[in-house]
Amino acid sequence: MSELARRRRGLLRLNPNELGLIVAVVAVIAFTAAVDPDHDYWFSPLACARQVLVETALLGTIALGAAVVIIAGGIDLSSGSMIAFSATVCASIMLLLAPEPMQGTGEPVGWGVISVAVAGTLVAGVLVGSLHAWLITVLELPPFIATLATLVGLRSFARWIVPSVTELVTGGPKGQIEVPARNFCWLGGSYVVPPLIWITLVVFCVVLLRWTTVGRHLYALGGNEQAARLSGIRTDRIKWMAYCLSAILASIAGILYAGFSSQAKPETLGQAYELKAIAAAVVGGCSLKGGAGTILGTVLGCLFLCTVTDGIAKIIVGDADVYEGLIVGIVVVMAVAFNQLRQSGGTRIRFFGGSLGTVMVFTLALLAAVISGLIAGRTTASVAAVVALAVLGTIKFLESRPSKPV
Repeated sequence: MSELARRRRGLLRLNPNELGLIVAVVAVIAFTAAVDPDHDYWFSPLACARQVLVETALLGTIALGAAVVIIAGGIDLSSGSMIAFSATVCASIMLLLAPEPMQGTGEPVGWGVISVAVAGTLVAGVLVGSLHAWLITVLELPPFIATLATLVGLRSFARWIVPSVTELVTGGPKGQIEVPARNFCWLGGSYVVPPLIWITLVVFCVVLLRWTTVGRHLYALGGNEQAARLSGIRTDRIKWMAYCLSAILASIAGILYAGFSSQAKPETLGQAYELKAIAAAVVGGCSLKGGAGTILGTVLGCLFLCTVTDGIAKIIVGDADVYEGLIVGIVVVMAVAFNQLRQSGGTRIRFFGGSLGTVMVFTLALLAAVISGLIAGRTTASVAAVVALAVLGTIKFLESRPSKPV
């Protein structure tokens, strides 16, 4: 079998984690369809599918960058702030170059102005990615610290830019820049454009990681940086490429979000999206230790998280945002835990071993009681606490029994 045929065959083969995510997505959709009081999945399946697809495309754009950086053995915490910063840069350039159309006079913003704004935003992404690479490779800061600094700094910088630009153009400072241009908002608000852009980026990243030397070097860097350096790989350049790609993808997401919301509001835009992107990559099979992960797994991780959040919004009408973080956090932990359990092979994992395990039995039982109490009252909370203690205590007892010799 030729090398090309082998790679094509491998491209179509799913690993157990990816198969599990497909099953999980189907299960979430089925559960939502059954529990949703409005039964939107039954009566408006096409509209629901389009909504989930757009949300997946927007989240997936930054998740691709997060996956590449994680595979290379790093971490990028700045994606959410990069979305806010890039949307601000794009809207500011359009406001400076076309002040009258951007102030709602009804005149269209020319494609030339939009092109310059998009190009300037992508250049800003390259510069931020280069800053990350410089902080990590030259100053030798840990990636967590380097990108944590820009997580805080970029959003603050964007909040400084907006009132300065709006005061310069309109004579009065504002906290956000409105984007009334229909042709620009069509980029992010359409049901077609964001998924097409995302699919193109997915294909690009698949080709990059599977079929290029750079992709092999990314995996080698994440697997063992010292060995990669000794084998002749220019690790500094590979890190620069990975962080630039992540920043550029976040910039593209920022442009799409600015079009989707018709405004650039750095105070709230992209808030906590860096954690969602990392969660999607990790749920998809990327190891935070580096050197492992696939783009297809990241795609399925994004789809899984977006179906979960969409299901929460449909089932818990009105207060979905209150419960979303807790439910998504629990789901992510469970998904990654099951993946770790699968990867352990025949190794026995004691989840509740020792004194720490005893503390966790009572902690998880208390959590189950509090959640049940908030949902259904004190009686249900008591029942949930007893059931949780019984189940977790049984697991701890079974784990404490000595294994039979083989």
